[in-house]
Amino acid sequence: MKKGIHPEEFRMVAFKDMSNGHTFLTRSTVETKENIEVDGVEYPLYKLEISNTSHPFYTGKVKLVDTAGRVDKFMSRYGKHMENRKK
Repeated sequence: MKKGIHPEEFRMVAFKDMSNGHTFLTRSTVETKENIEVDGVEYPLYKLEISNTSHPFYTGKVKLVDTAGRVDKFMSRYGKHMENRKK
């Protein structure tokens, strides 16, 4: 590997899955703006939309949790047209 291209400063960061609230700690260099307290210690917080605790592949559930409401928005706009195509 080339020298000098990899970050040298890793720190503990809390990653939070926003769809189910699961939080886990790992070392990272990711830039964050918020902090969270975990077990009495404050860590930088990085918010995730999906992680292994909410992804259908890992959970075995077929339904995907949509935090932004994109599926509902699509169905409200185009759901009627899709039903008409089936007939």
